[in-house]
Amino acid sequence: MPPPPNRSSSPGNRNSGNRPNRGGGGGGGGRGRGRGGRGGGGGGKRRPEPSDEDSKEDAIEMEGTIAAVLAGTMFRVTLPNNHQVLAHISGKMRKRFIRLVVGDRVKIEMSPYDPDKARIVYRL
Repeated sequence: MPPPPNRSSSPGNRNSGNRPNRGGGGGGGGRGRGRGGRGGGGGGKRRPEPSDEDSKEDAIEMEGTIAAVLAGTMFRVTLPNNHQVLAHISGKMRKRFIRLVVGDRVKIEMSPYDPDKARIVYRL
């Protein structure tokens, strides 16, 4: 009875021996991404993401003055009608390292659902 063939040297196995796998992930033997490749996936129905225009239409834009600097890049902003809101810096301002101090005039966006919180979008 002959011994069973060595699987690593069989012609069907492309990644034989100790050679590194040079394919693009999954099967396919180096022909781009096979079915088991990385990323993508899912394939089901995706919900449409809300666009920036939809969320900005709902926001109420106002101007105010920074009354206090709080921890965690939060600020107490006083509005022209003497109402105070808790505001945080928007992502673009945080990314560009815009510094805010007490007394700065800022443009804020408030949600109609929570009138006590806001987002600082611009330093005037």
